[in-house]
Amino acid sequence: MSVRRRVYRDPATGRASAVWMVDVDLRHPDGRRQRIRKVSPVQSRRGAESYERDLRESLLAERSGRKEVARKEPPRLSRFAEEFLETYAEANNKPSEVASKRTTCKKHLVPVFGKKKLDEIGARDVEAYKAMKLKEGLSPKTVNNHLAVLGRMLRVARRWELTERVPEIVLLSLPPQEFDFLDFGEAEQLIEGSDTGWRPMVTLALRAGLRLGELRALRWEDVDLKAGRVVVRRAAWRMKVGTPKSGRSREVPLSDQALAALKGHRHLRGETVFSNEGGGMLTAESCKWPLWRACRRAGLRRVGWHVLRHTFASHLAMRGAPLKAVQELLGHADIKMTMRYAHLSPDARREAVRLLDGYGTIAALSPETGKVPPQAVER
Repeated sequence: MSVRRRVYRDPATGRASAVWMVDVDLRHPDGRRQRIRKVSPVQSRRGAESYERDLRESLLAERSGRKEVARKEPPRLSRFAEEFLETYAEANNKPSEVASKRTTCKKHLVPVFGKKKLDEIGARDVEAYKAMKLKEGLSPKTVNNHLAVLGRMLRVARRWELTERVPEIVLLSLPPQEFDFLDFGEAEQLIEGSDTGWRPMVTLALRAGLRLGELRALRWEDVDLKAGRVVVRRAAWRMKVGTPKSGRSREVPLSDQALAALKGHRHLRGETVFSNEGGGMLTAESCKWPLWRACRRAGLRRVGWHVLRHTFASHLAMRGAPLKAVQELLGHADIKMTMRYAHLSPDARREAVRLLDGYGTIAALSPETGKVPPQAVER
């Protein structure tokens, strides 16, 4: 074989490492043999095979006396999609993002664009794809997600010098994003309706805004009961643990209710705060039914764990918390995500306008509440 994966072992440490190699064996008309062995610059089978073809083409061109090799023909999207997922996506994205990109390519992009070469995909093809997927009943948000993957693939291909052109991709306009949340009374009803063993997890979701993956991966070492805070360092996707969605850790102070719930929940089953009976990490599926059971007992509509996170953010906004503080507590990388909750603050705009009536200056706004403190009022 001209492409093979070789395993090396360090004699000092005994640690094994593997690399993809290319082995080109070329025989010239005069009987001379030329053999080149090199490490592939792209460490995957697809990447090594592509490198081997380039190397062989270069040697043949040199043998025929040509000084320059003709520009390589762009690959078809179906072939490049595999290389993109195995190299770029695996190296730069979280496992959940890789899985999402893989599904998008397999079920949507490759069936439509797979036979086209990368430089044959134009803006007209993209517009036709948008129209087709909308007719199939997909939401504009889902279609935009597909276009984002396609655009990333083509830009990576241009960076790798596999194509010279990337079409302009115009995303669909999206309506304001709606979200569900519980009101103050419903949140308390849900806590009361929860099973005793699940109540601390429900309370922390409502009062600290952690995502389900962050709750599943939370360890006791991340909880400071004395200082009343948790540090969100990890998140679980399926049964894999990585960094939170933003890629950064964040600190969340605990309310009295959340702190009391965690203090009463201390156990020795395992290192995770919320675990199964054997001390292992909970699965996402196992977390669904206890929450739905609590909804039924509380007389509420059936909701998912992310609604509890929306509830946390919504209650903060309704109590007048500054959106910047809400952003930091939720771990949003962009405050545009947090702006969804801005309309829930009934007093924010009114308090801003009242500044014109002599209630101090913008600088006098309380950083804790976002409102004008009484002592800042000018008489």
